[in-house]
Amino acid sequence: MSWTNVIGRVPFLDCDPFFSAPSNTWSSLSTPPSWLSGHLLRKDCLIAPIPLSDYAANHEYLQLIPDLGIISEGELGTSFIFGNRSIEKMRDIALPSDSSSSQFLLRWILSKRSLSPSFIDTGTHVNNMLNQCDGALVIGDRALHEYSIKSENIRLNLINEWNKLTGFPMILGVFASRKDSPKDKIKIAHSHLKNQITYFNKDRIYREQIIQHASERINISFEIIEEYFNNQLSYFLDNRGINSIELFLKEVCALDLKPEWFSFD
Repeated sequence: MSWTNVIGRVPFLDCDPFFSAPSNTWSSLSTPPSWLSGHLLRKDCLIAPIPLSDYAANHEYLQLIPDLGIISEGELGTSFIFGNRSIEKMRDIALPSDSSSSQFLLRWILSKRSLSPSFIDTGTHVNNMLNQCDGALVIGDRALHEYSIKSENIRLNLINEWNKLTGFPMILGVFASRKDSPKDKIKIAHSHLKNQITYFNKDRIYREQIIQHASERINISFEIIEEYFNNQLSYFLDNRGINSIELFLKEVCALDLKPEWFSFD
């Protein structure tokens, strides 16, 4: 299948509503968040929900797709610092190899608190991370799983902290494409993804099937994932979401330029 019929995704449950319904037209490319922008640039996929920090690093070549995103606001979240001591007393923090924007956000939050622990690049296994460092940055499904079994070890909820400091939701992923990608294909992909989310939002049985599948796949209770989808996540960008994108790019990524958005004209 041509790259223009491939949509990138991350292998986290956040993305499941976009990709759970079968399609004869589109296939998906699943890869860690920190790798997605590379696949876009190499034309392995047409569009993908990439981390904002990766858009900032590649803004000369990429454009953002309006209307859609992976948007998080609330107490649960999927980006935590775990550890056995307070964040103020951590000497070092392990950073997983698959994270991108969360690392930028962590450094920004700690700078606001005048904290400067060392950062150690590691793998993604939480116990190994904590054997090496006082704290561990844990993202995605692993964060939800760790939350479900030892929430008492959470020392910082990065998404909730962004919500409190800025008044805006956190954009976990923003859909992007190469600037030279075929416009007609982007329009069709955009419509397809919007339809997937509308179906997920309106069809209770389909929604529960996705939640149940995610629960079984990552071994978290149905109730926690249902709460996450119902009270934490949304997928349609509004003005607050756009303001959050612009603020994150400017304050966290030090990108002074406004993002470039795909035009449907």
